[in-house]
Parts: sequence; structure tokens; C-alpha cells
Amino acid sequence: MKKFSIFLLIAVSCMTGLSHAATFDITNKCTYTVWAAAVPTGGGKQLNPGESWGINVAAGTAGARIWARTNCNFDGSGRGHCQTGDCGGALQCTAYGTPPNTLAEFALNQYNNLDFYDISLVDGFNVPMEFSPTSNGCTRAISCTADINGQCPSVLKADGGCNNPCTVFKTDEYCCNSGSCGPTDYSKFFKDRCRDAYSYPKDDASSTFTCPGGTNYRVVFCP
Repeated sequence: MKKFSIFLLIAVSCMTGLSHAATFDITNKCTYTVWAAAVPTGGGKQLNPGESWGINVAAGTAGARIWARTNCNFDGSGRGHCQTGDCGGALQCTAYGTPPNTLAEFALNQYNNLDFYDISLVDGFNVPMEFSPTSNGCTRAISCTADINGQCPSVLKADGGCNNPCTVFKTDEYCCNSGSCGPTDYSKFFKDRCRDAYSYPKDDASSTFTCPGGTNYRVVFCP
């Protein structure tokens, strides 16, 4: 009887976890091919214009990112390189991408069983993005669609994108390593153009959004 009770408890726990798993629909509306990446769940996939990719993300997943890589070349074994967002030369990412890259970040089923989601420019910008919930009555879409690459300050310009100042200068003023930094002229450049997005590491108050656990989401490149 005791063994049965333990089995039942495990089964119920598994069912509960499954009920809160989230589906992410990733769509490329750019006029060019991107190589979508998702860590820790998903890996990577080439998306030609108009193509989509669906991934399932387990309940409790945290520290997760979805981004677009651009100008990639991979061989038959899935090894190669991307101009922006490269993840160690692999088609199937297991590590975060190299800046600059626009990030959709999320953590599922966290405090009070809430999902936390955001668009971050802390690693710079390469591709316009929209990140939106699609279920559970949660409707707050966030986006960053400005011409940041075209308007990028010269000191932040990178091939295929626009770097965040932390990547370029690597100082506490921009990277917030001490935990006591504030907005700068460079972070304001990003914030003025993408009000929903993280512009520097301590930009929490205006850049983090929540939905009930179990919500599904959509990420669109070049919405």
C-alpha cells in the first residue's frame, strides 16, 4: 500500500508538471533567413521567411532564452558560424549566443506560480522582435521593432547588429557588476526606441512582465 501511495504521488506530480508546460511558437517574418535558437530547451532551427518552429518548454524552466541568429553557414554535421547570435559554432545551441542579439527571456512557474518574460537588449540588438502570450487570458504583448541597427551609435556598431555598451566598454557603469548602476546615455538610446525592453541590467521595473503559469507564448522575428 505504501509503494502504491508513493507511485500515485509521483504520478500526480508528473501530471501537474505537464499541465503547466508551455508551448512556444517561433515565427520568422523577416524577408531573410534566420537561424532560431532556444536554450535550454529546443536547440536551434533554420527558419526561412514565413516559417515557424514550435517547442515545448517544461514547467519550472528558468534562465531561458530565444533569439535569432543571422548570416549563418553550417555543414552537414551542424557545425559552422553565424555573424550574430552564434552559439559556439553549433546549429543546435546548448549555450547562450554571442552578442549582439535581441533576446526573448523567460522563467516559467516561478514565484506565486507566475511566468516572467521580457525582451532584453542587454546583449545588444540584431533582429526586431515581438514576444507575446497567447493563452490563459494573458494579453500583454511586448516588442522591439525600431531601426536600432540603422540608428546605432558608431561606437556600438557591429557587423549585423548594435552592441550594448557593456559588451564594448566592459565597465561597471554599463555592466552593473557591483549591482549599483543606473541608466546611461547609451542605455537611453535603446530605451527611447524600445520602451518594453531591458536597456541595461537593472532595468527591471519597466521591463519584466508576468502571466499565470501554464501560459503559451509566441515569438516573432521582424513582426
